[in-house]
Amino acid sequence: MKNKMISRLAHDAEALVAATKDVAGDQVQEARKRVDSALEHAKSIYGQVWDKAIDGTTAVNEMVHKNSYQSIAIGIGVGAILGYVIVRRCKKCCAVENAEKEA
Repeated sequence: MKNKMISRLAHDAEALVAATKDVAGDQVQEARKRVDSALEHAKSIYGQVWDKAIDGTTAVNEMVHKNSYQSIAIGIGVGAILGYVIVRRCKKCCAVENAEKEA
């Protein structure tokens, strides 16, 4: 969704620059230059972030494949801890609700 939003913003900015191409005036020309510059800078940053995200997912993927049993054990451990915390919290909530109903 964010990718579509960024793409749409870039498209709108390019359309604005193209629409004001024939408009005269120093302020309009300066604004066009700033928008053009900002658009190019944003595209550059987006590309860098995209590349880092791909590199990160590739590294995680390789790590999981190299250490599959450890990854499974970590996943089971985290799931067990979360399950314990959730069940414990639910028991406390149920106990309070039952005490209120009985009173």
